[in-house]
Amino acid sequence: MARIAGVDLPREKRVEIGLTYIYGIGLASSQKILKEAGVNPDTRVKDLTEDQEQLIRKAMEGFTVEGDLRREVALNIKRLMEIGCYRGLRHRRNLPVRGQRTKTNARTRKGPRKLVSKSKKK
Repeated sequence: MARIAGVDLPREKRVEIGLTYIYGIGLASSQKILKEAGVNPDTRVKDLTEDQEQLIRKAMEGFTVEGDLRREVALNIKRLMEIGCYRGLRHRRNLPVRGQRTKTNARTRKGPRKLVSKSKKK
């Protein structure tokens, strides 16, 4: 089983797709890494040799991935919240940050609807 950047890659998938299981690496980055390492993207993860794994690790050195990237993103959000900018306020209130409408939709960010009961008229 290939373990790269602390992540076990799925054995049956192609290396090109398997690398995308690492936080911070998408398809484009994965293709760039494999090209630099000289590994065929169609190879299955289970068929990788130790030398190929080492080449992939070496090619990934320039990328910020997993724990370091998560920490960096969290610190960026925390900084926005501390300086009190608009984006920071949106993060603080758990509302959409990138200008989406909130009158309708935005349920993923806001959470389930809070029921407001109507009072009876007598």
